[in-house]
Amino acid sequence: MAWRHWAWACLCWCCLALPVAAQAPHAQQVSVQRGADGVFLSVRLTLTPADVVEDALTKGVPLYFVWQAEVMRSRWYWSDKRVASATRVLRLAFQPLTRRWRMSVSNEVGANPSASGLQYALHQSFDSLDDALAAVGRVVRWKIADAGQLDPSAEHRVEASFQLDLSLLPRPFQFGMANQPEWSVEWRQRLPLPAPETDATAEALSKP
Repeated sequence: MAWRHWAWACLCWCCLALPVAAQAPHAQQVSVQRGADGVFLSVRLTLTPADVVEDALTKGVPLYFVWQAEVMRSRWYWSDKRVASATRVLRLAFQPLTRRWRMSVSNEVGANPSASGLQYALHQSFDSLDDALAAVGRVVRWKIADAGQLDPSAEHRVEASFQLDLSLLPRPFQFGMANQPEWSVEWRQRLPLPAPETDATAEALSKP
């Protein structure tokens, strides 16, 4: 019987020694706006990294986060049609020399993105990991569709997601962080119908 007590004690110790898993991202605010220029998405997430995520960052391993959004048009006679899509990749890395966190943003992603092939258009630096993660988990008026891609008479919805993308990491780190698949979130939201034109608006549009 002694070996059973020993095995149970070892199992309990191992469970306590495991790194704390990351909490799922929590959406504090989600807003979809439809205007004459297109469809814009604004989201604010709360991100709480697990120990393994923070440890990888402090050791100089960059992490990649992916925002994805699709605009779907409802069709009663067939499956819904995707009319627009947008992808944004964020690279977060710790810089040991300056002790700062650097976030880079790429909005041009091909069909098979790779870490080395991403073209970053925006860079920001932060003094703390909390500030950096706050920026990673936030998009403000992100344009995900042009107005011309939408059917004014049809119903549309927006399907969006955010995730920690392990596929862009070097393979050894993919295995080391394989216990973090839950650090992702996705949601759907109905797209508002366009505002009806007033007589004054219609008259203004009809003038040459």
